Amino acid sequence: MTTDTAKIIEQTRHWVQQLIVKYNICPFARREVERKSIRYVVAQQRKPQAVLQQLVDEVNHLDTASETETTLLILPSGFEGFYDFLNLVDIADALLIEEGYEGVYQLAHFHPDYCFDGEPQDDPANYTNRSPYPTLHLLREASIEEALKNYDDPESIPERNIEFARRKGVGFFKAILTD
Repeated sequence: MTTDTAKIIEQTRHWVQQLIVKYNICPFARREVERKSIRYVVAQQRKPQAVLQQLVDEVNHLDTASETETTLLILPSGFEGFYDFLNLVDIADALLIEEGYEGVYQLAHFHPDYCFDGEPQDDPANYTNRSPYPTLHLLREASIEEALKNYDDPESIPERNIEFARRKGVGFFKAILTD
């Protein structure tokens, strides 16, 4: 692993621990952090086709490695533009369906410039989906369904996160992302 790759993974791991877990943005993440079942992978390629192939490789890894609960595929270069990244997400979602993984894996996504549709760019709520690098997050559908069985009112998670983000403000999140 190169020094750059190690640094990118460490920055992403720090973001997961210091924001996502610490402030319960995703109430299911803590368990996986503690179990060390999150796989962090840095895409070395910049071209969409190569990244999509790496995403398929990660799906194949999840198929065979039950000890890995989820994968964060980190894209440090090539997808800095948010709308280019969203185009990649759309193609990746279609690819998972085409490959027969609909209902098996779910794709979440994060980006340094994430902006919810219809919201202003400077809305603190966008920071619930902002990450140090563009990131594709592969989740096991069965695990999500199981976790939701044990969580009261999962529909309230996004609303709770929006309220938290707006209460904390942009400066709070920028400090975590630049730390």
